[in-house]
Amino acid sequence: MNKSQNSDVLIIGSGAAGLSAALHLAENCQVSILSKTTLSSGSTYWAQGGIAAVLDDNDSIEAHVRDTLIAGAGLCHEDSVKRIVSESKEAVAWLQKMGVEFSRDGEDESSLHLTQEGGHSFRRIIHSDDTTGKAVSLSLSDQVLEHPNIQVFERHISVDLVTQADKGSHKIRCNGAYVLDLETDQVQLFQAKVVILATGGASKVYLYTTNPDGASGDGIAMAWRAGCRVANMEFNQFHPTCLYHPQAKSFLISEALRGEGALLKLPNGERFMQRFDERMELAPRDIVARAIDFEMKRLGCDHVLLDISHKPADFVKSHFPNIYETCLALGIDITTSPIPVVPAAHYTCGGVVVDSNGQTDLMNLYAIGETSFTGVHGANRMASNSLLECFVYAKLASEHIIGRLGDIPKPDYAKPWDETRVTIPDEAVVISHNWDELRRFMWDYVGIVRTNKRLQRAQNRISLLQKEIHEFYSNYRVTNDLIELRNLAVVAERIILSATQRKESRGLHYSLDYPEESTIAKDTIMVPINYAGQDMIVSRND
Repeated sequence: MNKSQNSDVLIIGSGAAGLSAALHLAENCQVSILSKTTLSSGSTYWAQGGIAAVLDDNDSIEAHVRDTLIAGAGLCHEDSVKRIVSESKEAVAWLQKMGVEFSRDGEDESSLHLTQEGGHSFRRIIHSDDTTGKAVSLSLSDQVLEHPNIQVFERHISVDLVTQADKGSHKIRCNGAYVLDLETDQVQLFQAKVVILATGGASKVYLYTTNPDGASGDGIAMAWRAGCRVANMEFNQFHPTCLYHPQAKSFLISEALRGEGALLKLPNGERFMQRFDERMELAPRDIVARAIDFEMKRLGCDHVLLDISHKPADFVKSHFPNIYETCLALGIDITTSPIPVVPAAHYTCGGVVVDSNGQTDLMNLYAIGETSFTGVHGANRMASNSLLECFVYAKLASEHIIGRLGDIPKPDYAKPWDETRVTIPDEAVVISHNWDELRRFMWDYVGIVRTNKRLQRAQNRISLLQKEIHEFYSNYRVTNDLIELRNLAVVAERIILSATQRKESRGLHYSLDYPEESTIAKDTIMVPINYAGQDMIVSRND
C-alpha cells in the first residue's frame, strides 16, 4: 500500500463543477483534484451550446425561472431554480475574470452575443462560438494548474469513499476515498477533511450517448453505496440531435442550431414538429426527442434530418465553426445539405440528494454538478442550465466549506486497501460482455419510451448482472473497466427502480402504460438507502 495522500479538500472530478470549486477553495486551503483521464476529458469540454444567464435588458430573472419551471414539467424545486438564476450574472462575470472568452455581438466588444435554445422565451445563452465547454474547460484548467494550493492527479479513478462513524453525533462522515492510479495499477488512500463529488452524470449506462467514455455514474454509485439518498433517476435526458454517421462517435449537434432557425425534417424533406408541439423545433428536449423517436419507429428509418442550409453560408460557418468543420470532414456540408441526426442519452437529471449548499446525507461529503440532485431540473433539464448550476453550486459549496473547515477535525486512521485475497483477472472478456449487455438492455427497455413489461425485463437482467459483477469484484484486482461497470450497474438499477415507481408520464419519463400526467404525482422519487453498505467500503472482499 502506497503512502496516503492528504489535503483539506478532495475533489473527485475535473469538469466545470470540480475545477470551479477548486479555484474558489484554494485561497483558503489545500485542494486535491482527481481526474479519470486528463483535466479536459469530461463532458464540460464537449459542451457546445452555452450557459443560460439573464444578461439582456428585455429578459428577467422571473422569466428565466418561469421557463425552467415549465420545461421541468412541474417538478422543479422553485427555490433551487431561483438560486441559480439569481446568481447567473455573477457567475458569468467570474468566468470572464478566469479568462473565458465569450462570443461578442458584432463589432461591439462590450456586448456579448446571446443565442436562444429550446424552452427559453428570450435570447439568454452566452457562448463561445459552438465550443463553449472547451473555452471554459481550458481557461479553468490553466488557472488550476498555476495555483500553488491545488494538486492535480490525472489518470486516477476512485473505487469507493472512505467513511467512519462520527463519535460526537453518531452520524457517518466521509474522510476520503480509495483511488486506483491507472499508471501504476495501485490503489492509494486519499484522505481529506471534506470530499466533493463532481464526477458528472451516468449517460454511459445507455448504448448511444453524447457523453465521453468517463460518464459512468461513479459519484452517484459511490455515494449510494456509502448510504446517501439518490433521487429522480428515472429522468434521463436524451438529446434530440446526435450526429448519425458510422465514423462519428457521440458527436452532439447543438440545440443552438434550432435556436438559429434549423428545421427538423423526415428523410423525404417533410417537416414534422408542428404535429407534436406549437413551439415546433424550439420545444423542450423531451418533446423533440420523443417526436423524433416516434417518427423513426413509424417509418422504420435510422435517422431524421436537421437542416440549416437555408441560412447564409457565412452565417452558419461563423456561428457553428466546430460543427461545420466536423461534418465537412465526414462529407456533409451543412451549408448545402441537411445533417442526419438521432436522439442519444445526454444528461442525468437525478442524482445524489443535496441541500442548498451542496451537502449530502453524509457529514463532510458534498456533491455538485450533474452528480447531484438539487431539484433545479425537475422532470426535464432546460437547455444550458446545467453549466450554470455547476458554477453556482461550486461557489455555494465552497463558501459553506470554508466557513466550517476550521471546526472539522483531521481524518482518523483508515484501513489500507487489502488485495491479499484477490488475483489478476484471467478473463477480461467477462467485463466487456457484461458492459455491452447492460448498455443494450438499458437502451432497449429503459430508453425514451418505457413499459412495465420492459422495466421488469430490465430488472431481471440487472439482478443477474449484479451478482456476476459482485463475484468478479470480490475475487479479482480492480481495473478501470471493472470499477466503471460496477458503478454503471448500480446506476442502472437505480434508474429502473425509480422508473418503476413513477406511475405516470412526465417530462423525460414516458410510459405507454401510464401515458398521462398524474395529479397526485410525487415530485421526488427516492430509491432505497443502502444502509447495509457502510461496511462494504472498508473491506476489500465483502
